[in-house]
Amino acid sequence: MNFLLDYRFWILAYLLLINLVGFALMGIDKSKAIRHKWRIPEKMLFLSAILGGSIGARIGMSVFRHKTKHKSFTIGIPVIFLVELATGIFLILKFSGLSN
Repeated sequence: MNFLLDYRFWILAYLLLINLVGFALMGIDKSKAIRHKWRIPEKMLFLSAILGGSIGARIGMSVFRHKTKHKSFTIGIPVIFLVELATGIFLILKFSGLSN
């Protein structure tokens, strides 16, 4: 039970969950597009990526072949990932004492 008190557990759990959300949103939106139903707004797809789900969103794009012809997604989602990666590396170095 001590792992529940560890902030790293909660960070990883959050990242797993938000990436599953990003992946699922791509699949749901693709399904709705095929059936000509109400769609998930692109802002919501990008929001899930910005909140940490860029990997899930990108995998969802590939698996469901969704938004792969839209430059805003084919460029935007990887750029969001790179910003998140750089931010994560910066925070790890800053707070782990490795940057000294």
